[in-house]
Amino acid sequence: MGTASSLVSPGEVIEDGYGGEGGEACEIPVEVKPKARLLRSSFRRGPRVIGASFKSTGSVDLEYAAEYERLRKEYEIFRVSKNNEISSMQKKEAKLDEENKRLRAELQALQKTYQKILREKESALEAKYQAMERAATFEHDRDKVKRQFKIFRETKEKEIQDLLRAKRDLEAKLQQLQAQGIQVYDPNDSDSDDNQTTVTAAGTQCEYWTGGVLGSEPSMGSMMQLQQTFRGPEFAHSLIDVEGPFANVSRDDWDAAVASLLQVSPHVPQALWSNTVRCYLIFTQETKAELDIFIKKHSPILRKMCEGLGHFYLNVCFPEEIAASYIAERKQELERSSVCVLLLKSTVTSSVVEDCEEAFVKNPDGHPLVLYLRAEEDRNLAGPTRQLLERVNAADKAGKVKVVDHSGSAEDGADLIYAQLEKVIKQELLGLEMADVDSKDSGIEDGREEDSGDVLWDLHDEQEQIESYQQACSSTTSQLGFQKYIDRLNDMIAAPPPTPPLLVSGGPGSGKSLLLSKWIELQQKQSPNTLFLYHFVGRPLSTSSEPVLIIKRLTVKLLQHFWSISGLSMEPSKILEEFPRWLERLSARHQGNIIIIIDSIDQIQQAERHMKWLIDPLPVNVRVVVSVNVETCPQAWRLWPTLHLDPLSPREVRSVVSAECQSMDLKLAKEQEKKLERHCRSASTCNALYVTLLARMITSSRSCCSLEKSLDQCLQCQDTMSLYRLALKMTLNSLNTDRERHIMREILCLVCASHNGVSESEVLDLFPELELPVLSSLLYRLNRLCIVTLRCGLIRFQHLQAWEAVRSEFLSGGSSSTTYREKLIHYFSQQLSQDRVTWRVADELPWLLQQQEDRTKLQLSLLNLFVSQNLYKRGHFSELLAYWQYVGKDKSSMATEYFDSLKHYEKSCESEDSMTKLANLYETLGRFLKDLGLPSQAVAPLQRSLEIRETALDPDHPSVARSLHQLAGVYVQWKKYGNAEQLYKQALEISENAYGAEHASVARELESLAMLYQKQNKYEQAEKLRKRSVKIRQKTARQKGHMYGFTLLRRRALQLEELTLEKDSADCAKTLNELGVLYYLQNNLDAAKVFLSRSLEMRQRVLGPDHPDCAQSLNNLAALHTERREYETAEDMYERALDIRKKALSPDHPSLAYTLKHLAMLYKRRGKLEKAVPLYELSLEIREKSFGPKHPSVATALVNLAVIYCQLKKHGDALPLYERALRVYEDSLGRSHPRVGETLKNLAVLSYEEGDFEKAAELYKRAMEIKEAEPSLVCGNAPSRHSSSGDTFSLRGPGPLLHAPR
Repeated sequence: MGTASSLVSPGEVIEDGYGGEGGEACEIPVEVKPKARLLRSSFRRGPRVIGASFKSTGSVDLEYAAEYERLRKEYEIFRVSKNNEISSMQKKEAKLDEENKRLRAELQALQKTYQKILREKESALEAKYQAMERAATFEHDRDKVKRQFKIFRETKEKEIQDLLRAKRDLEAKLQQLQAQGIQVYDPNDSDSDDNQTTVTAAGTQCEYWTGGVLGSEPSMGSMMQLQQTFRGPEFAHSLIDVEGPFANVSRDDWDAAVASLLQVSPHVPQALWSNTVRCYLIFTQETKAELDIFIKKHSPILRKMCEGLGHFYLNVCFPEEIAASYIAERKQELERSSVCVLLLKSTVTSSVVEDCEEAFVKNPDGHPLVLYLRAEEDRNLAGPTRQLLERVNAADKAGKVKVVDHSGSAEDGADLIYAQLEKVIKQELLGLEMADVDSKDSGIEDGREEDSGDVLWDLHDEQEQIESYQQACSSTTSQLGFQKYIDRLNDMIAAPPPTPPLLVSGGPGSGKSLLLSKWIELQQKQSPNTLFLYHFVGRPLSTSSEPVLIIKRLTVKLLQHFWSISGLSMEPSKILEEFPRWLERLSARHQGNIIIIIDSIDQIQQAERHMKWLIDPLPVNVRVVVSVNVETCPQAWRLWPTLHLDPLSPREVRSVVSAECQSMDLKLAKEQEKKLERHCRSASTCNALYVTLLARMITSSRSCCSLEKSLDQCLQCQDTMSLYRLALKMTLNSLNTDRERHIMREILCLVCASHNGVSESEVLDLFPELELPVLSSLLYRLNRLCIVTLRCGLIRFQHLQAWEAVRSEFLSGGSSSTTYREKLIHYFSQQLSQDRVTWRVADELPWLLQQQEDRTKLQLSLLNLFVSQNLYKRGHFSELLAYWQYVGKDKSSMATEYFDSLKHYEKSCESEDSMTKLANLYETLGRFLKDLGLPSQAVAPLQRSLEIRETALDPDHPSVARSLHQLAGVYVQWKKYGNAEQLYKQALEISENAYGAEHASVARELESLAMLYQKQNKYEQAEKLRKRSVKIRQKTARQKGHMYGFTLLRRRALQLEELTLEKDSADCAKTLNELGVLYYLQNNLDAAKVFLSRSLEMRQRVLGPDHPDCAQSLNNLAALHTERREYETAEDMYERALDIRKKALSPDHPSLAYTLKHLAMLYKRRGKLEKAVPLYELSLEIREKSFGPKHPSVATALVNLAVIYCQLKKHGDALPLYERALRVYEDSLGRSHPRVGETLKNLAVLSYEEGDFEKAAELYKRAMEIKEAEPSLVCGNAPSRHSSSGDTFSLRGPGPLLHAPR
């Protein structure tokens, strides 16, 4: 045991005596044991000795004290060392606290700096957004100011032209007074022209000058005459207003003429404009076997064919035993039927005779008729049957009844009926060529796609609007006192520009739709030169209330009157954004006014956001009329000029009620009339819908309860909704069985839960036990009570209040709609198949799944490639995109899903037909992705489509050209013009080899190449291709027709033929003329000659041989004979027309100029240049008198005359005419206008022939500079209203006239 000095202080270094490394000494705690143990342990060293001394005991105590001292020192040292450690730790703690405070301070400083930087960043972003917003606002304001300035300038110019027109009218009156021998003092009368002042302005253009047409372009190689048809400048306020839109139509006027033909909407039977092919079958018990076989075997085939073409098919027949119970229904079905089939053998019943009288005898020309006669060997017919056949034969003056005489088996007879009926449906009802209907793909998609270029749109949307307008026009509006509103509408429309939209407001059911329809109908008759674009908005969430589809339809309708619609974007936001620009551009090219009518605009989804263009200033010749519910009208729109529909007056209420009573052969007592008059005095009980519904409920309730009781029940209803609910209850009570009541509820609930309604055939599929007579009777009653109607082949609600009444009465305010949507989903899901999907499935199924919020099934339905293809090809691009956005997929994910689905489908494709469909699917996907703005992803499906078509079909098949065309379009988007040019050229070569050099497909490829060269500034190459394309368009327009196709044209021909069955009259002669023009445009010259000749003969009988209308017929017949190269006959008719117009019209009348021009052209064509000269000179004089000496139209006439002089080698006479024309063009159109360049080219040719080569080179150089600087409509720079659009833009073909044919 050592002393305390032997201890090592903590922290000292000690060495290991065994060779270990040095280390720091550790402090070892010392345990102080108890004294007793210490004492005991000190005696354990040896055995205790007995008898030891006391001295030994004392030494032990001394040793204990030393040990104690040592321990005490160790404790003190230990305590001191621990105190030192504690103080050291406290110092370290204090130091760490200071460091922590410093770091906390730095952290707070950094946080403040971060917050400051974040605020600066946010302020910078806000400043950026504000700057962008200011820039957008500035851009909008700049465009707005430009439009306002343009409108102001056009307004002033219009005022100038009005003054000039008034001046000409005064001069004409002055001449008449002078001709009568009355001397009028003229203070400006002088021998010189110094005192005469001509009011002109640079760029001046009268509103009736725009929109003209030129037939050819003068160039260096040929001095071709500038031909101008007078439908533009010469027709607008004189000829058109006098003669209508069908006067003097030539081939060059294809688009304008057809658009006018389709715009005029005469009242025709519903069968001619319905979307349902209704086959009314009249039979007896003897021919029931043929009927049963036909319905079971052939009817499904006809239905599939019609549905594939976008129509419905329905068989209508009333068995003999129940026919007497459905008299009114049979009459209505006969009126609505598309074709009637009579199946006879030997005997007839009374119901058969009644139906035959209605269909075959009273109105044999109303619809196609098929007579099936099953003859026996002895051919003995009963007396009534023979008499019936004799009456049918006597009534069939036009030979329209198709007779099927058969003596074999019933099955063979059914086959013959089917063959005849199929032919009638295809050719007469749907207007298809035999080449079209015999093809394997008889769907309308490919044909429509080709007609409308790259823009896809839905004919069903157009059909729905046509039917909405026709149904509104056919309503009884004369009793509602609309004339005062029509006069006010006319006054507001005639107000000087600029004018904001006109608001037609009123309560629900006040008659806004009826008023607008009646007004459109009257305006179309009074102002045929005005273009009407109308849209009737249906109930919310329906297709007709989709804003993108509305604007797209209006844009397409606008574009179809001017050029091809291939420049229209498919992206929803761009469609809404570009519509005002299209409206401004194309309104400048229209020779009359453009009126846009949107009914129930407040029902459009987010109307204020999507209809912002209404707030901007409108072009000078554009008017907009919108109708709104006074309760839901947006506040910003209430500042517009408003025409408010007042409640009906007591006299008008009496008039409506009495008209309904007379139609049902019912007369009310005076006391009942007084009750009605007292009741219909509040705002909610004297609107048009309430009064009409009330009157119909009273008149149709005789079968179920007394008139007095019914009247009392109706008078308890204080608004239209309660009256509708009562009407539903009364209809239910009038039905015979609980089953019929259940079916009525189910049908109404299904219609309410659907997207756009349900068809009659779909109802019969959903309720197999339901017979058509029962359904027809039910729909007849509901239609009578203004609850439902048939539109576009679908059962829909007539009014929004009817829809709301059904929702509240049967669907608990809409909460029970889920059950009925599930029924429809189940029905349409059963119809889905991989190879064919109808437009109804594509319209309804995705929408229903979206309403059910079933994203999984919705995605599966969209991945059914044929559903998406159907939606896309019918132009429902925005709807398809919205579905995918609802599912939660972005564009790239959507593309990936489609690719995977296509690859899966491709595994099952083996036959050539399936591979063809696969190629179509790939092409559709590529176009869809290109429209989505994903050109990089669009290449792969388009290339795959190309590969499949080259492999499965043939490398030179026309479908391969389509794939090449679409693929080239993607490369154009990428600005890879070299690749695009190569593909376009390949497509052009394939199209030329497949169709010939003058086919519409060839023109399409030429136009695409021309646009490509235009973007590369290769103007000469572009112009050559464009000229060739225009020539092809002109020629193919005669066979191909308008973008509508010949289907609607043939149906319109049926409508017009229906109107020619009346007695001789001026209107009937006008209709015959219109019908002749229509057949002329369809290249059916024989039929055109028949109708034009009949028109001429009738006009000569009714109006006299010297009437101007006779000159119109002669003029059109002359054009027809010119088409047939019967020039002598044409010349004679033109001369006769010229003589009549010289006598009947003023010397400066544009109709006279029209005949002069065409007669001069005919003289020129026949080489009679000397006879043509005076006519051109007279035409020049007429233009100078009509438009003034400095009008561009006068310059065109000068060029025409100069060309004739050049052909006669009278260069000296031609030179001053060219120079004067050049000055007029420069003053009125500007020195850089294309027409100036063309005149310079003509002058260059003339100088070259005169030997002045330097001048010729200078003129030609300037002409080419103007040509190179000419803006292209492809690039979006349409000419202004002050350009020579009246002379330069053709209305000739449906193709894109990218540059004016000059």
